[in-house]
Amino acid sequence: MSSRANPVVAVLMGGPSAEREVSLTSGRECAAALRDEGFEVVEVDAGRDLPMRLADLKPNVVFNALHGRWGEDGCVQGILEWMGLPYTHSGVLASALAMDKERSKQVYRAAGLPVVPSQLATKAEVEARHVMAPPYVVKPYNEGSSVGVYIVQEAANSPPHLSEDMPDIVMVEEYVPGREMTVTVMGDRALTVTDIYSEGWYDYHAKYSTGGSRHVVPADLPQDIFDACLDYALRAHQALGCRGFSRTDFRWDEARGLEGLYLLETNTQPGMTPTSLSPEQAQAVGLSFGALCRWLVEDASCNR
Repeated sequence: MSSRANPVVAVLMGGPSAEREVSLTSGRECAAALRDEGFEVVEVDAGRDLPMRLADLKPNVVFNALHGRWGEDGCVQGILEWMGLPYTHSGVLASALAMDKERSKQVYRAAGLPVVPSQLATKAEVEARHVMAPPYVVKPYNEGSSVGVYIVQEAANSPPHLSEDMPDIVMVEEYVPGREMTVTVMGDRALTVTDIYSEGWYDYHAKYSTGGSRHVVPADLPQDIFDACLDYALRAHQALGCRGFSRTDFRWDEARGLEGLYLLETNTQPGMTPTSLSPEQAQAVGLSFGALCRWLVEDASCNR
């Protein structure tokens, strides 16, 4: 990053994914915090003209506040690498791996991390029959924010009917009962564990609506489970090759102890909204939202 006293930061937000509205909120929050930290900030609603806009703006660093496909799957990261612009969060390969839930699971398994049994299937196969014994979860294998998640209960007599928005290939994953938890990794440090309480599945509404969920941070857990969450999250971050900031989600079946703890997925672009988990965890360990955004800018890099 440039050594100028007040570097120009381009905050990328919006974009074309299903998570556009969340990204706009994240971007505006981050832009405001960075201005308070003394940075000169330009807000950029990222579209196909992004390379031309960035070439005109000539920022010293790019703050990536995009969510979902294109913004966090390696595509935008590739553009920024090609342009030689330092940017926040993970690079091309880690972003692509983490967004592809099946390939990221292969990385987790190779690293000795516990994952839930799953398989890829076509949308037609899933709607025609139970491709896995219920209960199970059906979700896109390359989206975030719990977009398009279906839970098929144990008593379900028929397979789910999926919306037209679901992709042709989906992930079918064994359902793990119990508690949902998450851990943010910042650099080489796992911050803390949050226990998430919501009505039913921790879906898009629960994540981004005020009052949609309740967070307990730090989580009230047995010490071995708490420590395992921190350890697994850091190892997942490192195995995927993540940079800067990531958040890894877990399910824990209390009745099975440590054997019932599973890593679900890693998000390389955690939400940065008022209800988001990662800023809340940073606050819990003494880091303000502004300081967190500053750290991300100062951590920005480019492999070029």
